[in-house]
Amino acid sequence: MVHSAYDSLELVQNCQTKIDAIESYGSKLLLACSDGSLRIYAPDQIQSPPSDYHHSQLSHQATADNNNNNNDVDLYKEPYELERTVTGFSKKPVIAMEVLKSRELLVSLSESIAFHKLPNVETFAVLTKAKGANAYCWDDKRGFLCFARQKRVCIFRHDGGRGFVEVKEFGIPDYVKSMSWCGENICLGIKKEYVILNATNGALTEVFTSGRNTPPLVVSLPSGELLLGRIRSLRVPYPLIQTIVLPNVRRLTQSSNSIIVAQDNSVYGLFPVPLGAQIVQLTASGNFEEALALCKLLPPEESNLRASKEGSIHIRYAHYLFENGSYEEAMEQFLASQVDITYVLSLYPSIILPKTSAVPEPEKLMDFSSDLSRGSSDLSDDMDSLHPFHLSEPDDNLALESKKMSHNTLMALIKFLQKKRFSVIEKAAAEGTQEAVLDAVGDNFASYGTTRFNKSHKGRITIPINSLAREIAAILDTALLQALLLTGQTSAVLELLKSLNYCDLKICEEILQKNNHHSALIELYKCNSMHREALKLLHQLVEESKSNQAGVTHNFSPESIIEYLKPLCASDPMLVLEFSMLVLESCPTQTIELFLSGNIPADMVNSYLKQHAPNMQGKYLELMLAMDENAISGNLQSEMVQIYLSEVLDCYAELSSQQKWDEKDYSPTRKKLLSALESISGYNPEGFLKRLPADAMFEERAILLGKMNQHELALSLYVHKLHKPELALAYCDGIYESAIHQPTAKALVNIYLILLQIYLNPRRTTRNFEKRITSIVSSSPSPNVPKVGSATTVKGKGGRGAKKIAAIEGAEDKRFNLSSTESSKSDGDFEEDDSEEGVLSIMIDQVLDVLSQRWERINGAQALRLLPRETKLQDLVPFLGPLLKKSSEAYRNFSVIKSLRQSENLQVKDELYTQRKAVVKITSDSMCSLCNKKIGTSVFAVYPNGKTLVHFVCFRDSQNMKAVGKGSMPKRR
Repeated sequence: MVHSAYDSLELVQNCQTKIDAIESYGSKLLLACSDGSLRIYAPDQIQSPPSDYHHSQLSHQATADNNNNNNDVDLYKEPYELERTVTGFSKKPVIAMEVLKSRELLVSLSESIAFHKLPNVETFAVLTKAKGANAYCWDDKRGFLCFARQKRVCIFRHDGGRGFVEVKEFGIPDYVKSMSWCGENICLGIKKEYVILNATNGALTEVFTSGRNTPPLVVSLPSGELLLGRIRSLRVPYPLIQTIVLPNVRRLTQSSNSIIVAQDNSVYGLFPVPLGAQIVQLTASGNFEEALALCKLLPPEESNLRASKEGSIHIRYAHYLFENGSYEEAMEQFLASQVDITYVLSLYPSIILPKTSAVPEPEKLMDFSSDLSRGSSDLSDDMDSLHPFHLSEPDDNLALESKKMSHNTLMALIKFLQKKRFSVIEKAAAEGTQEAVLDAVGDNFASYGTTRFNKSHKGRITIPINSLAREIAAILDTALLQALLLTGQTSAVLELLKSLNYCDLKICEEILQKNNHHSALIELYKCNSMHREALKLLHQLVEESKSNQAGVTHNFSPESIIEYLKPLCASDPMLVLEFSMLVLESCPTQTIELFLSGNIPADMVNSYLKQHAPNMQGKYLELMLAMDENAISGNLQSEMVQIYLSEVLDCYAELSSQQKWDEKDYSPTRKKLLSALESISGYNPEGFLKRLPADAMFEERAILLGKMNQHELALSLYVHKLHKPELALAYCDGIYESAIHQPTAKALVNIYLILLQIYLNPRRTTRNFEKRITSIVSSSPSPNVPKVGSATTVKGKGGRGAKKIAAIEGAEDKRFNLSSTESSKSDGDFEEDDSEEGVLSIMIDQVLDVLSQRWERINGAQALRLLPRETKLQDLVPFLGPLLKKSSEAYRNFSVIKSLRQSENLQVKDELYTQRKAVVKITSDSMCSLCNKKIGTSVFAVYPNGKTLVHFVCFRDSQNMKAVGKGSMPKRR
């Protein structure tokens, strides 16, 4: 016996006659006996005094009223006694008998088919045509009766009164052994096969055979389906459940709450065991699947009891599977039981869990036996085995512990935790969100207590003790991290820590440090906002990677620190600056990109570098300027120049003390200084000029003077101090090209004339040179006021050649303003200076080079007026040749343009004269286009098209009307 699904009880014993058929009506048993009588049995507690069937109905009225709904009453689990006997119920043995509950009728098949009215068992109707019938079936919904007689099938319909009406009669190939309604058709068991009879036209359809040794058996199921017997054997999915030994069984029928078994002279009742007791039996015997299947049959009103029973069975089943090595299946059962994760984690004692108020509740299994044992007092012996599984004796604990920490058990635990994690994390996140909202609005609820989700000064997140959802999440994630580490899934650990998690910081930190899982430890610090600790560890790992220490399993580069700092630029820029100093020297470009992408103010970065890494300040500003010129302000540009200048001055002081300073030697820093002075415009040149030594760094001084628009002094330095005419010429080119695009600064295009003056009068330009620079610095003129110098130029007397050149230059469209360089000296002044200083000091070769190279940018007339008288005309050929050629070409071009314009003017005049010679012929038929009257001899006007004629008066009136109309137009509303 697998388990007891039915309890057998002898209801009727020692019946005086042999039982042919049996049926139940409410709580009573109806026995058709071989002597033709119908014996009615009832339980002792509702038995009425025996009486004959022919007693008056008044004597049974009370019984009828009490049993008005007799068909809904179940059989009693106690011995039955004879209540009364209905003699003459049938003349021949009853073949079949059935209670029609909806119509309160008892139908019996004997010599014919008879209907008796219940509960008094009075004859209702007898179908004489059914004489000799061997099988019948009833359609209660439509009130149709079908019976088989010999090789005929007849269909009758109950007319609602006391009679039946014949509907159809069909012939069939053989005798019917079993039959049942199948919708509107009839299923027949004939010989060794099943056929479907169409109740409308009598057509037969073969279904299948019933087997060689098995007679056909048709059973109608409550669902409307049919059960057709084929082979007498039990196979999956219909396993043997219980065997009850009852010999000589003649009839087997079903009542509302039991199965009735009729023997020759006794009746047994098979009463189903309560589902709770069956579940207890199955669980005790280890048939957990069957127990769970029975739980599904519990009534809906016991949903809470059903859930508790299923949960308890799942837990017992999980323990059973776990102890037998089916770890994944065990975790599936734990998952189905909805048991707390702490209960499952108690099976893994080596996994460290954070302290929590959420404790497992194994005691809930203790109530399982009391719940399941309801309704069956005979199973108390089986309940002793239903207590929760306990571990073995302490001697076996070590072996079990090693077994539970094996790879397979841990993999099963990981799958269990991952399946539980989504809902747990979702609840924890929702709780945190709700708490944050409450904090934002300043509302405190008693359910949340006074503890809040706080964050310490180091960024450590502490989970409140009263936050149950987050406590469970912390337990789950902490256990999951340990299980993943024990199974070697480091990549999964990183994914866990990178996502939203509630891992316990103290436990996980200790485990990760112990096992040198540095990457995971950094992610743990990061998710807990412990960025300082993470960066310290990351820096340590970078240094260890450089030294190739054995303890470092991964290579950590300085770029990893930069990647870590990127998200922190907006939230903690000072921390970014602090740790970026560690990688600024090794990765300067990436670090500057970090500052730019993080939108950290350049002033803040520069100030921090000035205090903590002054040696990198210049490099930072240099890279910032190279990457984005607009990223730094004028103050920072000036500070960068100051840094370069300080370095160069330090180098100058050191080399000067050793008398090794060379003005032509350019160190890398000095090259940067010169480039910065030329390209940057956001600094104050006066302040830098004061710091320069008087006897060195002339090129820097020249650039600064140029920034102050002191072009004469700057060019004097290039020519007389540096002796680099090419730099002077390049300086003039730069001034010219910048001024040519500025209409308001046309005076600066005379910069080449200033250079010529310096070449032609070197003594005057170098006299009191230092005093002039000092006076410029002390006066500090505005850099916006252009100063091109006050060099004395020669006002030549002017020969015929000079006038010719001046006339040629004046013919050009673009004429430069020369008012600022008008000379106030005469030729006699030049002679005085020449006699005083000597002609040898004049740099005539450089003058001729400038004139030949930049002839198109120099005013020829002014340049010729500056040249000394001794200048040979042959030396001026490279200058005057292209100049005269250009002037001649311009003259020819303008002459052609003038001729074209004169021709165009003549054409216009000719057309005007032609239009004025137009003739209009007025005849007697000429009409005015306005008044449609003849022109006659009146004054007329002609429109420009030469064809439209109007009276002059009409034309004038029309013009006046237009003027009035425009002046009196109504205003729009």
